[in-house]
Formats: sequence, C-alpha cells, structure tokens
Amino acid sequence: MTEAPMQDLRDHFAHCVQIFGGVTAASRRLGIDERAIRRFVSGELPVSARLMQDVGSALRDLVTEATAAEKQIAATKP
Repeated sequence: MTEAPMQDLRDHFAHCVQIFGGVTAASRRLGIDERAIRRFVSGELPVSARLMQDVGSALRDLVTEATAAEKQIAATKP
C-alpha cells in the first residue's frame, strides 16, 4: 500500500516539471541533470522530501520572477 503515496509524489513532481517549462527548464532551475529529472518522473529514482522542498523553493522563485515581469508589463500599458 505504500505505492499510492509514492506514485502521487512522483505525479506531483512531474506536474511541477511541466510548470517549470519541461525537463530542460526544471533541470536548470533545480541544478539537477536532465537525465536525473527524467528518472525521477519515471520512478526509476525515488522523489524525496528534500527534492520536493527544493522544488517548492524554485517554484516560489519562479512566482517572484513572473510577478515582477507582470508588473513591468502592466507599467508599460498606455
């Protein structure tokens, strides 16, 4: 019965990879080799709590950057 939570975590990680913009972008944001990202998504490597903490931190950084970019766009509207 431990498979379901691990699968959920792997699915959530895969979703986060897509939010980053794919494997290459996630690799750059997380500082992890693209092959390792793919191995996490496929279940070949386990997704750890520490990895998910790093994903959360990188997502917060992405939100901050996106918010700043949106504010700059809004400021240039006529």
